Amino acid sequence: MSATIVWFRRDLRLTDNPALTAAAARGPVIPLFVWAPGEDGDWAPGGAQRWWLHESLDALSKALAAQNSRLVIRRGPTAEALAAVIEETGATAVFWNRLYEPAAPERDREIASDLKERGIEIGHSEAALLWRPGSILTGSDSPYRVFTPFWKACLKAPAPGAPLPAPEDLEPPGEWPSGATVDALGLRPTIRWYDGIAASWTPGEDGAHARLAAFLDAGVGDYDTARDLPAEDGVSRLSPYLHFGEISARSVWSEVSARRSDPDLARGAEAYLRELGWREFAHHVLYHFPATVTEPLNKRFERFPWQTGPRPALEAWQRGRTGIPIVDAAMRQLWQTGWMHNRARMIVASLLVKNLGIHWHEGARWFWDTLVDADLASNTMGWQWSAGCGADAAPYFRVFNPVRQGERFDAAGAYVRRYVPELDELPDGYVHEPWRLPASDRQRLGFEPDETYPAPIVDLKESRQAALDAYQTVRSA
Repeated sequence: MSATIVWFRRDLRLTDNPALTAAAARGPVIPLFVWAPGEDGDWAPGGAQRWWLHESLDALSKALAAQNSRLVIRRGPTAEALAAVIEETGATAVFWNRLYEPAAPERDREIASDLKERGIEIGHSEAALLWRPGSILTGSDSPYRVFTPFWKACLKAPAPGAPLPAPEDLEPPGEWPSGATVDALGLRPTIRWYDGIAASWTPGEDGAHARLAAFLDAGVGDYDTARDLPAEDGVSRLSPYLHFGEISARSVWSEVSARRSDPDLARGAEAYLRELGWREFAHHVLYHFPATVTEPLNKRFERFPWQTGPRPALEAWQRGRTGIPIVDAAMRQLWQTGWMHNRARMIVASLLVKNLGIHWHEGARWFWDTLVDADLASNTMGWQWSAGCGADAAPYFRVFNPVRQGERFDAAGAYVRRYVPELDELPDGYVHEPWRLPASDRQRLGFEPDETYPAPIVDLKESRQAALDAYQTVRSA
């Protein structure tokens, strides 16, 4: 019986994998992963993502081995790799799950056309999102640019179906094609800067489901209130698993939705489903407006006067040395763990684009290289939202005060003290404003401004006003 190739991409799982399920129902299956970062254009996986991908591929290989199968790994270009495996195995079909980032649809169409010309059957499935991009539109058949009406339309659309179980067994082909090892891809950096990231995460499908179970057991009920507290374990931390497809959005939706019937969990569950909706919204916006990876959705912002020239402030921001504790804690959390709390992401982004006047491109690129959950749609929407130039960004002139944000969401300074240990002994009233520490306390604690901890690189009040003045160029455009 002829085999079907399952082309794995960011769907590195066995459960609720429609392409894999459809292929397994036909007969022998050849799981294939093609490493072709050049096909992602300017958005090849960054350093943190590459580390995660190595671990995830290793986990998928072991999961397939337990199913009497194996993961065949090839280097791109993808069309050539697929053609080679077809030639070597006599496979008659190629199945895959769709992706919707700007580079993916055109590449997939070209590959599909080439396969059809070769007489190869193709199969496309939906596996990345809850609702297919293009299926949620306004009454005038235009894409939504504001979240709340988009979300209401989603809730009126057919609900996501039940997740598919993993195939009980995968029939191997008559002969396996050759393939590279995960190590041969060189995804892990030569310098072990990722040790802190490795200690914080367990990539792979098992890790994803364990993370979901922990959230359902201890976090979902309080999600609506705890999600804004960076010192608390009040969020799911499922974002990297969703990005790499180690768990499907449909599986998460199904499990969380089931908790809405419990009065103690209902509010938290509803709030979390809404967050899944934001993920959907980001992907739908990027699908309809692919240029937003580099261009503002709000065209008036093409005239915005971003700072240019040497910017030591950008390096201070990247290193967590701005002198503003909540910002530095967040940037150090990112460097140490490959992840940052969502409230903290908004705070650091606001400081960069509003108070420092640095283009959101710089922040988006830094996050792309350092976040394990760097997702093109979510990253783009988040940074455009912070800059005021994207979807649902009103009021575009909002400027977060990081001190007030720290006092509100990290009142005792636990988050700051965790990642900025040089402030550990400061009294609670000064941990978010160490520059206000009285001289007597400085002497007693051995705290030397600019030595123990840097002074703020920007005056928050003056820079806020400068940002508001700059936004007048947009208002008058």
